[in-house]
Amino acid sequence: MSDTTQDGVLATSKPPSEDAGLTPAQLARKYGLSVSGARPTLAEYVRQLWDRRHFIMAFSRAKLMAQYSEAKLGQIWQVATPLLNALVYYLIFGLIMNAGRGMEKGVYIPFLVTGIFVFTFTQSSLMAGVRAIPGNLGLVRALHFPRASLPISFSMQQLQQLLYSMIVVLIVTVSFGNYPRPAWLLVLPTLALQFLFNTGLALIFGRMGSKTPDLAQLMPFITRTWMYASGVMFSISGALEDRHVPAWVTDVLQWNPAAIYMDLVRFALIDDYGRSNLPPHVWAFAVGWAVVIGLGGFVYFWKAEERYGRG
Repeated sequence: MSDTTQDGVLATSKPPSEDAGLTPAQLARKYGLSVSGARPTLAEYVRQLWDRRHFIMAFSRAKLMAQYSEAKLGQIWQVATPLLNALVYYLIFGLIMNAGRGMEKGVYIPFLVTGIFVFTFTQSSLMAGVRAIPGNLGLVRALHFPRASLPISFSMQQLQQLLYSMIVVLIVTVSFGNYPRPAWLLVLPTLALQFLFNTGLALIFGRMGSKTPDLAQLMPFITRTWMYASGVMFSISGALEDRHVPAWVTDVLQWNPAAIYMDLVRFALIDDYGRSNLPPHVWAFAVGWAVVIGLGGFVYFWKAEERYGRG
C-alpha cells in the first residue's frame, strides 16, 4: 500500500499482519509453540518417568554408595546405625522402663529390632523427600526431567538400605528361636505396600519442602513424635490396656500407617506375636494407606511440576 503526502513524497505502509489481534495463547497454538518446562498431562508424566526408570535406579544406587563413602566402615553403617539405635532403646525402654512388660525377652528383642528397622525405612524416606528438591537445585535447574524422579529415587535408596538391614533382622529373629516358616513370605507384600506409602509421603513432603526449605528443620521433631506414637518400643494395646483409655484412641494409634507396617512384619517374623496383637482389618488399612498416600502424593507432586527450581 502507498500514499502521497502534502510534499509530494511517496510514503508506503505495511499491510496489517494476519497475526494482529491474536492472544499469546493463540499465537502459540498457531505456530506449534509450547511453554518451556510446562507441566505435561498425568499420563505423559507417567510415561516420562518410565522412560527414565534406569536413571532413577542408577541415581538411587549412587546415593546409597556415596552415603557413607567418607566413613572408614563404609556401608557397614547402613546396618550398624539402626542396630545401635535398637541397643540404646533396649537399654532405656527394655531394661530401665520395662516397656516390654507382658513380653518375654525372646519376643521383645526381635519386636524392638524389627520396629526400629521398619520405622527407620519410613522416617528416612520422609526426610529424604523433604530435601529432594532443595538439595538438588543444580540438577533441577540444569536438566529437564520429571522432578518426581528425585523423591522416587530417594525412596528406592531407602528400600535398598532396608533390604541390607533385613539380614540383621532375620539373624536376630532366628537367634531368639523364630525359625523360617511360610508366614515369613508376608514380609514381601508388607514392604511393597510400605514402599508405595513411603514414596507417596516423600512426594507430598517433596513438594512442601521445595516451597518451604525450613520444613526440613522441623521434620526430626515430627518423626520423633510419630515414632513414640507408633509403638516402636512398646506394644500399643499392651501399654494402654490398664490406663482406662477409650477404645477409639487405641484403634487410632494402631491404625496409623507406621504401626500397621511394623506390626505386619512382626507378625510375619515372630512366632509368639500372634493375630491378637494386630488391629482389625489390618490388611485393608495397609493397602488403603499405600494406595491413598501413594497415588495421592504422586498427583499432588505432579500438579506443581512447572514450579520446582524456579526460586
